[in-house]
Amino acid sequence: MSETHTAADFDRIRLLWPDHLGLARGKYVPSRNAEKQTGFCVTTFAMAYDRDLVPAPGAHLLTGLKDVDGNLDATSLRPSWEATHWNGSMTGSGRTGVAMVDLSIDGEPCAISARQVLRNAIADWAELGYQVKVGIELEGYILEPTDDADAPGGQTWKRFENPRSMVYGTGPLGDSTGLLDEIWWTAERCGLPIESMNIEFDESQVELTLEYDDALKAVDDAFMFRVMAREVAIMHGLDFTFLGRPFPELSGSGVHINFSLVDADGNNAFADENDPHGITAVARQCLGGLVHHHLGLTALCAPTANAYRRLQPGSLSGVWANWGVDHRNVTNRIPAHTGPGMRIESRLGDGSMNLHLGVAAVLQAARLGVINELDPGEPVTSDGFEDGGTTDVRCATDLAGALDDLDADQALAAAIGQDIVDNFTFNKRAEAERFDGDLTSPELSDFERRTYLPYH
Repeated sequence: MSETHTAADFDRIRLLWPDHLGLARGKYVPSRNAEKQTGFCVTTFAMAYDRDLVPAPGAHLLTGLKDVDGNLDATSLRPSWEATHWNGSMTGSGRTGVAMVDLSIDGEPCAISARQVLRNAIADWAELGYQVKVGIELEGYILEPTDDADAPGGQTWKRFENPRSMVYGTGPLGDSTGLLDEIWWTAERCGLPIESMNIEFDESQVELTLEYDDALKAVDDAFMFRVMAREVAIMHGLDFTFLGRPFPELSGSGVHINFSLVDADGNNAFADENDPHGITAVARQCLGGLVHHHLGLTALCAPTANAYRRLQPGSLSGVWANWGVDHRNVTNRIPAHTGPGMRIESRLGDGSMNLHLGVAAVLQAARLGVINELDPGEPVTSDGFEDGGTTDVRCATDLAGALDDLDADQALAAAIGQDIVDNFTFNKRAEAERFDGDLTSPELSDFERRTYLPYH
């Protein structure tokens, strides 16, 4: 974002922060109060999608439902996408800004805040002498409303019908409603820098890639972008879902986390032109950490019951504990000899991921690989459709199993932050226990439609 803004540039500020489900919570405040602390109930971190409350650690449900304080992060302030009414007419003189807030409790950073945990991961890498760079790729489906007498309000959502849609499609043939154009220009106006946008594999599936940047800014941008894209779609009478596999018979949608490290001399710490694969020992050790902690990472990157419809062999997703060079059927991918552009791409997660927590987890797993000098083994060179190529270690087949694997990975939990992991697992175990669907069914369960689709 090239332009710097202050609260005085706006009439009101929309303050946002990610909760334990990765959802955007917040408040509107007049710009004159933007620099003041804003209180929220910390027990939001104990709330399920349907507002059911559980006594999750750190959420103070049974000790008074106390406040957590939000403080504006002025570096994240930008124009909001809410400058217009739903019908496109100007609101008059009203100007809305949007910004992230940092959460604190009892005067200390909130340990169950995903944004704080990402800050911690960045600081941990800084202690080793590295600056973290991140780029996020999002995938999702455009939806349109359809009548359903049995659905709440007599309406449900289906995939937007566009028979002219094709892989790498662009222009009106792929975007007959103009929704993607509107998302693009809105993102530009709000300082959410898009690197590329195109139709993905299936009809009305879209890939949206944001520009590479410093880790916290890149994740904040992706977090805001995801909210913006859905709200712009709603303004068009449509919707947009980033859920991992909203249509079981079609391709899943992932979130790919690309990251690299910059050393003290300003060089890419992953790039080595003399290595057969173009990577340094540090990059290899990062891959080692991601492979070694693959099972523990899964629940954090694939945090819904629906996510395990996508995490299947041959689905170009992160099933196996492996890596490869320019290979889309592995979990951890590096490009072929890109020199200064060398990076690692984690393909494990989907759009239900809490972006701040998922990126923090990936960065901490990679850091553990460096600290412990872990070897990832050999890269996959087979097709990777039926098996892991170089390993038989695969992620869990459901959310409950993935939570067991996270519980077992004590080193990863400690690196990420035991407080947030305990809060996450408690909430997600309650969710897994309530899931009553069949992941082998060719149709979404009522639970998935009711619980996940409205929010992801």
